[in-house]
Amino acid sequence: MFRSLVTGAALAVTLASPTFAATYNTLSGEAPLIIAHRGASGYLPEHTLAAYELAIQMGADIVEPDLQTTADGVLVAMHDSTLTRTTNVEDLFEPRNGGYLVSDFTLEEIKSLTVEPASSTASTEYPGYTPSMSDPFKVPTFQEVMDLVNAHNSSTGDVIGIYPEAKVPSAETMNRQILTEMKANGFTEASDNSFVQTFSAVGAKELADIQDELDMDNQIAVLGYVMLTDDGFGVYDYPTGTINLLSDLALFADGVGVYLGYDLSPEFIAAAHELGLAVHGWTFNQSDYDSAFDTQSYWIAAGMDGLFTNYSLLTREVVDSLTSPVPLPAGLPLLLGGLGAFAFLRRRKAA
Repeated sequence: MFRSLVTGAALAVTLASPTFAATYNTLSGEAPLIIAHRGASGYLPEHTLAAYELAIQMGADIVEPDLQTTADGVLVAMHDSTLTRTTNVEDLFEPRNGGYLVSDFTLEEIKSLTVEPASSTASTEYPGYTPSMSDPFKVPTFQEVMDLVNAHNSSTGDVIGIYPEAKVPSAETMNRQILTEMKANGFTEASDNSFVQTFSAVGAKELADIQDELDMDNQIAVLGYVMLTDDGFGVYDYPTGTINLLSDLALFADGVGVYLGYDLSPEFIAAAHELGLAVHGWTFNQSDYDSAFDTQSYWIAAGMDGLFTNYSLLTREVVDSLTSPVPLPAGLPLLLGGLGAFAFLRRRKAA
């Protein structure tokens, strides 16, 4: 069914939840999470309500809003610190302070902009999809993203999660605002299928402390690049330029979001699982099914717990295809047999 959608047939608005017959090498033993990277960003303009809505309809489990703060203190979904790459800001405004920082514009001004396709495969239309909102390609607030997800969950009984990232990785004020708004909108527990992510280990520890203060227990993921050291596997901390060992991150984090390169391996995933850490990989950007299957099935067999993907539809098809006999990439049967299933370990961690 999904292959026909990719080739142009109408998108089914309601997708049946798959029944997973297989036991996966994830922490939970269940299928890996499909995380819509910036929404359905391979199909529609990234970080728009339309992109998030389409991703959900395509079968994503979680949508990922990167967050910036406007001049008047509102959290908006935007990956870059500037507005130039994804909007028409240069057509409407003169530069401020030498550029177009999100933080130099008010929400009202940003709402006057249109988000444009930034990917070579993205468009403002997708076959069979009609946005439910009147302004599908405006910069949304974090509140609007949560409203969209909550409305879908309320009407369908689904548990679609959110996976926000503070693009200022260790700013206490921003981290607190994100968590406060999440709590006000009901995203408070691991069972809500939601994470909070940051490239900073210091910021992740801060998020854990704030969550304890607010009586919240969303899962916290530390982002970075996998590095193998003499002391074991670690994650490169972008803000500080240091490497944090998995054993140290496991004191306050629930998972790691790692780049698909450097020293990432099945052995890294196994080491993280032994410490109770989930592993989410970024970013799966294959735009055709065969390439997506070859790449993603390898990491799924290795036990990856979540896949950040620009093409939610293709990743959903790959995950679903692994519930029935399909041709496997060379070496994958050995990988499946050698890793084994890991026991689920989910706990609140204290520093």
